[in-house]
Amino acid sequence: MLERHAELLHAYSRHLGAERGRSVHTRRAYLGDVRHLLSFAAARGIDEIGDLRIGDLRSWLGSQADAGAARATIARRAASARTFLRWAEHTGRIATDPSLRLVAPKRHASLPGVLRQGEATELLDLAAVRADDEDPIHVRDRAVLELLYASGIRVGELAALDIDDVDLAQGVVRVMGKGAKERIVPFGAPAGRAIESWLAVRSRLVGEHSGPALFLGRRGRRVDARQVRSAVHELLSHLPDAPDLGPHGLRHSAATHLLEGGADLRMVQEILGHASLATTQIYTHVSVERLRRSYEQAHPRA
Repeated sequence: MLERHAELLHAYSRHLGAERGRSVHTRRAYLGDVRHLLSFAAARGIDEIGDLRIGDLRSWLGSQADAGAARATIARRAASARTFLRWAEHTGRIATDPSLRLVAPKRHASLPGVLRQGEATELLDLAAVRADDEDPIHVRDRAVLELLYASGIRVGELAALDIDDVDLAQGVVRVMGKGAKERIVPFGAPAGRAIESWLAVRSRLVGEHSGPALFLGRRGRRVDARQVRSAVHELLSHLPDAPDLGPHGLRHSAATHLLEGGADLRMVQEILGHASLATTQIYTHVSVERLRRSYEQAHPRA
């Protein structure tokens, strides 16, 4: 069935990229979910997407729940199916969209892991000390961590930065976020100094494939998300009491510390590039939860 629908899936992928501006990672996830649905349908003897019914979609989600899939995974796959079938209806590939009454389980609202402010300072101090050996990778890692924590940008956004995207004089960085939406994000003086130090040694890694990329890997190519994650995990491993977070943990930490410092919620939404304020509000829960824990530890009648 997947082979017969190769052209359909290719057209859908083009739609996600060209018309909806979805990233390569998002397109891959959506297409993977649709392939999973088509394989399930084929196993039930359904060879055409126009023959899918609401009962088939519910059985598909139910089989995943029975197999132990996480609620977040099931919710995402339901959303992927709705997006795909809505597109198929709008483009005339099916007569009616069977997913209109499809309801997925709500995700559990989980609080993201964050560093305490003191732990964030320790992490960045450690990165600065290690960069004193003038190894360009260590200098790069310091700049990467400083910018991630200072700006709260996503690791993919950081990896995509070009040199011209950074304005050291103004202390801002131009970021291309989800849905190809551009935003300007401020960063502080420590991050600016770390980036300046990196730019001073960047030429030592430049190769024929470097192009305008701001951050480079050891072989001179644009740094990728895996390299950034490795650097964050490695440095955090030297802080025994700190949670083991990746780059996204620094984004969570930046948002939480901004709110703890009195920043306006809508300002934080703008910095993070959230389309909905509801997404940003999770960080208010983080702050309240941390406050509650501190209260219980400190107050004699907590």
